[in-house]
Amino acid sequence: MTTTPAPATSESTEPTADAFAERILAAGLAALDLQTIRLGDRLGFYRAMASGAPVTSAQLAERTGTAERYAREWLEQQAVTAVLHVVDDTGDPATRTFRLPAGHAEVLTDVLSPAHLTWMATMVGAFARQADALERAYRTGGGVSWDQQGDDARHAQAAANRRMLLEDLPRTHLPLIPGMAETLRAGARVADVGCGFGWSSIGIALAHPEVSVDAFDVDAPSVEAARRNAAEAGVADRVRFHVADAADTGGSGVDGGSGVGGGYDLVLAVECVHDLPDPVGVLAGMRRLAAPGATVLVVDERVAETFTAPGDEVERLMYAYSVLCCLPDGMAHPHSAATGTVMRPATLRRYAAEAGFPRVDVLDVEDDFFRFYRLVPG
Repeated sequence: MTTTPAPATSESTEPTADAFAERILAAGLAALDLQTIRLGDRLGFYRAMASGAPVTSAQLAERTGTAERYAREWLEQQAVTAVLHVVDDTGDPATRTFRLPAGHAEVLTDVLSPAHLTWMATMVGAFARQADALERAYRTGGGVSWDQQGDDARHAQAAANRRMLLEDLPRTHLPLIPGMAETLRAGARVADVGCGFGWSSIGIALAHPEVSVDAFDVDAPSVEAARRNAAEAGVADRVRFHVADAADTGGSGVDGGSGVGGGYDLVLAVECVHDLPDPVGVLAGMRRLAAPGATVLVVDERVAETFTAPGDEVERLMYAYSVLCCLPDGMAHPHSAATGTVMRPATLRRYAAEAGFPRVDVLDVEDDFFRFYRLVPG
C-alpha cells in the first residue's frame, strides 16, 4: 500500500467525466468482488480449497454442504475475476476444475498473515447493511452505535488487527519503549482499555509470561468473545476481562465489585480513543489506574498531522471508516466528543491535557497504520 499523497489537481489537469467514470466503475467492480469474497468466506469455500488441489463444483459443494448449482456459479465468477485459476476446462461445466493459488489462499484464509484481508469484505458488508440507519443519523444528528453495527463489524474489526496485537505490539513495539522490556519481565500489572476481542491482552500475556492483565470494554459481546479467546490461548489465569467503562475505573472496583483499582505498571488503549464519546473521562480513568512512574500508552491511527486533500490511501481508509462507522458510533451517545476516526495528534494532546497529562510524547515506533503516544502526567 502506498502512502504517497496524490498530487493536487488544477483546472488544466482536472479529470474528465470519462476518467472519473472509469474510477467509479472500478470501485463498483471491487465492491462486488468483496461481496462475493464475503460469501465464499462465510460458506467455507476458500478454506475447502486452501490446499491448492483442483476441485469441480460438485466436489466443492459436497465438502461445504452447499448446492452444486450455486457452487458452480461462484467458482466461475471467481475465475472470471481472477481470484481462482481454471485448471482444466473441458467445456463441460460439470467437469471443469478450479484451484485457489497459494498467495490468494494466504490473503483469504490465513488469519495471522500480515496479508490477510478477508475481514475487509466482512466489514464492508456490515457497513452496507446500515445504509438506511446511517442516512437517518446524518439527517437527524443521531448515530449508529457499535451494537447496531452487529457481530460482523465486531468480528471484522477484531480480525483486522489480530496479528498486530498478538505479535507486533507485544514482541516488537512495546520493547522499543525505554524501560518497558524490563518492566514486563519483572511481572508487570497491565490495564488494557477498550480491549475488544482481547487480542492485545492475550498477545501481551503470551509474549511475557510474568505479566497479569486486567482488560476493560463496554461492549458485552466483545468481552464474552475475549474470554473465550483467552481460554483457548491458555492465558485465562492471567488475563481478566471486565465489562466496564474505563472512565469509572481506578476507584473502588469495577465489574460487580471485582476489586480492580489502580497501581498498574502499563495502562494502554489501542485504537479506541477516537471512538469514545468521552475520551477525556477515559484518559482521566487511565491516569488513575496508573501507578507512579507507570507508562500510559495510547495507540491510535497514523493519520496525517493536518488535513490535506487529496490524501494517501491510509487517510482515505480512515476517513471512510469515520464516515461509515466511528463518527456515527460516537454520535450515538449523548454529549459525545464526536471525534471520528481521523484523530490527529493535536486533538489527542488536547484531550490528554484536559485529563491531567500536560505532556504527550510521540514514540519512535514504526508502523504503517498506528501512531504510539506516551502520556506523561503532571
